[in-house]
Amino acid sequence: MHAALVTSFDRPPQYAEVNDPAAPAADEVLVDVRAAGLHPRVRSGAAGAHYASSTALPLIPGVDGTGVLTDGRRVYFAALDSVHGTMADQTVIRRRAYIPLPDTADDVTVAAAVNPAMSSWVPLRRRAALQPGQRVLVLGSTGSAGQMAVQIAKRLGAGWVAGAGRDPERLAALPGLGADGTISLTGSDAEIAAEVQQNAADTDMVIDYLWGVPAQRILPAILAARSDPSQPLTWVHIGAMGGAEASVPSVALRSHNLTILGSGQGAVSTADFVKEIAALIDEIAAGGLTINALPVPLRDVEAVWDSPESRTNRVVFQP
Repeated sequence: MHAALVTSFDRPPQYAEVNDPAAPAADEVLVDVRAAGLHPRVRSGAAGAHYASSTALPLIPGVDGTGVLTDGRRVYFAALDSVHGTMADQTVIRRRAYIPLPDTADDVTVAAAVNPAMSSWVPLRRRAALQPGQRVLVLGSTGSAGQMAVQIAKRLGAGWVAGAGRDPERLAALPGLGADGTISLTGSDAEIAAEVQQNAADTDMVIDYLWGVPAQRILPAILAARSDPSQPLTWVHIGAMGGAEASVPSVALRSHNLTILGSGQGAVSTADFVKEIAALIDEIAAGGLTINALPVPLRDVEAVWDSPESRTNRVVFQP
C-alpha cells in the first residue's frame, strides 16, 4: 500500500510504498482510510516535537481520520499509536477507537473539523463548565481551532464571544462565525493591553491557544481592569503557539478569583473524549460548525505539507 512516511524529523513526509498493516489483533480492526487531517498535532508529531509523540522512525503521521471498516460501516477513528498513523491507504485501529458516522456526515469535513473543534468542545463541556450567558475571549482565534472555538462557545451558550489574533483578514471574518467582537494583537504591548482592557476586562473565561508571551502580557492586563477582583476568571490553556512557558505573578493568584487549567491528552480521560466526539460529530454533520477544509490527494503530501495553502486551510489528505 501507499502512505505518507516520515524518515527524518527535519523534512516533510514522503509518499512511499510500505508494507500492508499487520493482521489485526483481537481488540483491533482494519480500516480503509477515506480522509486524514493535517492538524498542528500531526505536524509536531512528524517533527518529533509533541510531548506525546514517538521518537521512533520511520513513522506514518496522522492522529485521526474517516474510513470504512471491513463490514462496510463508515467511521471516524483515532490512530492506534504515533507510529502507525492515519495517512495511508489502510491502517489498524483499536475497536474502542472509532465512532460510526451519520449518513449525513461528509468524510472530508469530519476529518478536518473534529480535531480542531475538539480542542475547545471538550474543555468547555468537561473541564471549564461554560455557563449560559458567560463572556468568553478566544486568544489565537485566527487559526482553524480558534475559529472553531468562537463558534462552539456560542453554540454552547456563551452570551458574548470575542476573538483575538494577529491576522486582520481572519479577524474580520470572525463576526460571520458568531463573534461579538474582535481584538487585534498587533501593535505595542501598551496598545494591545489597552484594547484588551477596553473590550474584555470583565470576561468570564479565556480560551487560550497562544500561552507564552501573549498570555504573560494579556492576563495581567485583564486582571488590572476588572471592575470586581472577586469575579471568577477561568483561563483555559489549550495551545502554545506563542511559547511553551508563561510567567504568572503570584499576586495575580492571591488578589483575584483566578483559575488556570489546561486541556489535552491526559487532562481528560479517553472515555470522556470518546463520549464528547460522538456528540461533536453529530453537531458537525448537522452543519452547525464551519471550517475551511481543503482535500488533497495523499500522493501530494510532500509538496503540500508546508505550503501556504496548508497554513490558511485545514488540509485533508485522501488516499
